[in-house]
Amino acid sequence: MTLKIHIDDGAAPYEQVRAQIAEQARSGALPVGYRLPTVRGLAESLGLAANTVAKAYRALETDGVIETRGRNGTFVAASGPAAHREAAGAADAYAERALRLGLTEEEATAAVREALRAAYRA
Repeated sequence: MTLKIHIDDGAAPYEQVRAQIAEQARSGALPVGYRLPTVRGLAESLGLAANTVAKAYRALETDGVIETRGRNGTFVAASGPAAHREAAGAADAYAERALRLGLTEEEATAAVREALRAAYRA
């Protein structure tokens, strides 16, 4: 695993760690089941505070990119079908909420499109 943190990049260091690990997991450079370094170990090797790496790991875990197995460590999680199922569940929940709010299908779709544009630009 190779990570490069650019302090003058403008992006927060934890976001750089999160984005780089996520991209390497998606591309297959970090295969499913790959054991990630400990929070302290990665923080030390990157010259970052442990809390910065811990924040990135928490975000990655929330996104389903990695999974922590207690004392056994942190690993790249399976993507693909599991990620698709989770996305489908989130989409179902959103559709139900939009309907309860009284949005039309077009309004709900427009809100999703705008959220996706904003997320993928970041």
